[in-house]
Amino acid sequence: MSTLIPEARLPPDALGVRRLEFRALGTDCQIKFRETNDGRALQFAADALDWIGKFEAKFSRFRPDSMVSRINDAAGRAWVDTDAETEQLLDIADELFRLTEGILDPTMLPLVRVWDWKKAHEKLPDQSLVAKALSLVGWGKVRRRPGGVSLPEEGMGLDFGGFGKELAVDALAKIARNAGLRDVLVDLGRDVFAMGGNGAHPFWHVGIEDGNQPGKCWGGLAISDRAVSASGNYARQFSHHGVSYGHIIDPRTGWPVSNRMSAVTVVARTCLEAGIYSTAVFVLGTQKGLELASRAQGVSVCSQTVDGIDGSRDFGQWLVQSA
Repeated sequence: MSTLIPEARLPPDALGVRRLEFRALGTDCQIKFRETNDGRALQFAADALDWIGKFEAKFSRFRPDSMVSRINDAAGRAWVDTDAETEQLLDIADELFRLTEGILDPTMLPLVRVWDWKKAHEKLPDQSLVAKALSLVGWGKVRRRPGGVSLPEEGMGLDFGGFGKELAVDALAKIARNAGLRDVLVDLGRDVFAMGGNGAHPFWHVGIEDGNQPGKCWGGLAISDRAVSASGNYARQFSHHGVSYGHIIDPRTGWPVSNRMSAVTVVARTCLEAGIYSTAVFVLGTQKGLELASRAQGVSVCSQTVDGIDGSRDFGQWLVQSA
């Protein structure tokens, strides 16, 4: 986690935009904002870094002393006491599981471990190993009581990575509002929230990465007071015998998604909402995914497959000629 950078590292550019860059939640992060006063700019930067540092320390499964690690370590053995903040996160997880009809399942950690995209796979996981991990998955298995949570089977595990980053984006945007900032772009690894404009326009430009040509954008968005989230396997994957296996796993099969989807981009009122629907559409595929997303108000979807681009009718309102 980054510490607050010196004032000399936050100078405004010609449009008055300052950049706060750091690494958190396993990704490169950036907050662009316009603030004329150096003291207020540095105070906002300090508050933002302080919040995300505490959030990561408490809810990252990669931190051995985090609340999530405590819950996972006690799987099959004991209940774990929870505070109000953890209860709120569990409530959100429950709601997202319901909204996505089980596609966003925070208990998928056993499958994530089997398919670890960071390591070299000399062979694919044995089907029996996948089946065993899949048997440990299921949000309905999680036991809750006021002030406590339990994972009843040894080997179960929670991972809030499916929505934690998006939740953090919304929290940092709220911190910016409370600081009186009007022009802000919070970007945590392609999960974005935009407020106001970039100094040249009353909006911010956000590129749409081409899932079939990673590193390139096929278009751009003009966003203000909206969030953008993108899902795709092009950034995190491994290859085995010429076949690519991405990090997004289908909880119905236990295997990485393989449905000709390349990328999904969603615009919504909150980053949490944008993130859950970008993942759900990617897993379900264009037709079923758009049907699911159409039930939510203010959610615009663009899906890219190996064959082309499709999406909801209202997505076009955000498009610009270039990012």
